[in-house]
Amino acid sequence: MYYIGLLGLGTVATGTLEILSDPSGRNPLISEMIVKKIGVRSLEKTRTIQLSQELLTQDLDSIVIDPQIDIVVELLGGLEPARSLILKAINAGKHVVTANKAVIARYREEIYAAAQAKGVYVLIEGAVGGGIPIIKPLKQSLGSNRIQSIIGIVNGTTNYILSQMSDFGADFSEVLARAQQLGYAEADPSSDVDGLDAADKIAILASLSFGGHIKREDVYSEGISNITATDIDYARRLGYTIKLLAIARGNAGEDSDHLELRVHPTLVPQSHPLASIHGVNNAVLVEGDPLGRVMFYGPGAGSGPTASAVVSDIMNIVAILKSHGTGATLDPLLSRAHQHYCQITPIEEIKSSFYTRLITLDRPGAIGQIGTCFGEQNVSLQSLVQIGLKAGQAELVIVSHDVKEGLFRRALESVRQLEAIKDIPSVIRVLA
Repeated sequence: MYYIGLLGLGTVATGTLEILSDPSGRNPLISEMIVKKIGVRSLEKTRTIQLSQELLTQDLDSIVIDPQIDIVVELLGGLEPARSLILKAINAGKHVVTANKAVIARYREEIYAAAQAKGVYVLIEGAVGGGIPIIKPLKQSLGSNRIQSIIGIVNGTTNYILSQMSDFGADFSEVLARAQQLGYAEADPSSDVDGLDAADKIAILASLSFGGHIKREDVYSEGISNITATDIDYARRLGYTIKLLAIARGNAGEDSDHLELRVHPTLVPQSHPLASIHGVNNAVLVEGDPLGRVMFYGPGAGSGPTASAVVSDIMNIVAILKSHGTGATLDPLLSRAHQHYCQITPIEEIKSSFYTRLITLDRPGAIGQIGTCFGEQNVSLQSLVQIGLKAGQAELVIVSHDVKEGLFRRALESVRQLEAIKDIPSVIRVLA
């Protein structure tokens, strides 16, 4: 038998326990896993799963140093005490499974270096994409490929909000409140709606795919709180849908260690595979050589999907221990630390096409002045459409050709100074 120590008893941990306690019809390895102890913050809290009180403890340190425990499963969330407990478990010779994207995005190299030094595994499938298998494929199945890009919808909360806004023409605040009522969004939704959760996840995927350290603070992130039903409607008219995308792109040649790494709302062509991803689902589109494109799609969050990934990692470790014993040599495809940092291209240097909505006073020559401002910065416009005229004000929608963001922003600042410009409510990047 293989003994497991569980840190945390929230939604995902409860789902993990439900799988482990009901092995019938599942992989027979699950029958060989025993949860020895569960670390919780409160012993009195009412729980949705029936457990013996003897399983529970508030002494989390006692779990990570228990000599009988083979695998520590960290499902606390947050940075501390999760990071410290993971490192203590590794130092005590325990294998670790975690779904904690915040800790892995910031401390992955420290954790993996410690794991290599102690000869133990740290597996993280549940940290990105919920039940979607994406970590293992990047490490193993796609390992022979030269990864060129990863573009993903990796946050179910924001995808639900944007899907609802698109389907029903609702405003952001209205849909956010509904998402909170349904349990799709936290009481404090900032990590999701500000793009921070997605930035954690793309940092992990980029590190795996491009083989280098990623400084989490270098990941540009922009959220969806400024997206309006008006922009979603105009995007649809232009043949796009709006999604919060996490993007990692490598550069070939001399700048092979330079990456584009960003999270932001994006106009996605309706013909693109990611445009059809609705609700709380996630999808990750990987492009590599010689593979071409492959997409991983499925439920991206919640008890069942993430618990499925967590138990899969536990099974992976148990299978290795069962086959080779506790002294098994680490498989470098499963646990590895990188030796160098990837250089992240500043957002100002990244080329993109832009959608911009402007409110102008109805004055002769206004459109010409706007065109001149863009032209002076060598910004070429793909289209400029006047949507309507009301109360002496016109609404313009502009879509540019690809241009470095710094040039576009300078042009936009010149436009903003024009007397005819009343407001610039929206600037959204467009996926090529």
